[in-house]
Amino acid sequence: MSNNNFEIPEQLREIAEKNVEHATAAYGQMMDSMVQAMGMWTNSTPSNPAADSLKPLQDTAVRFAKQNSEAGLTLAKEIAAAKDMQTILSLQSQFAQSQMRAYGSQAQELGRLMTEATQSSMKG
Repeated sequence: MSNNNFEIPEQLREIAEKNVEHATAAYGQMMDSMVQAMGMWTNSTPSNPAADSLKPLQDTAVRFAKQNSEAGLTLAKEIAAAKDMQTILSLQSQFAQSQMRAYGSQAQELGRLMTEATQSSMKG
């Protein structure tokens, strides 16, 4: 008998789904707190060309972190609802492929923004 055909009991899926809901809510609260803290920190530091040139990079990095975290939570939600191991393995494989493409794209964007920030700070 193959493990790929193992069916996950409904009660276990329900518990997993509730845990994912709690994790998602906690994540939302953490992100709200982080955004508030970053806003306070940004507003409390004096403006200067070097710091200002890094703002788009900082904003993009936060956006990417949020996207990646939310993708992980979506995967957890899908896995929690999966009825068998074959579905879980398929979801994990699709997620890995999708995230690798996303990470590559994000790295290119962050590299571009870093170059722009460096050039901007050299001019200013």
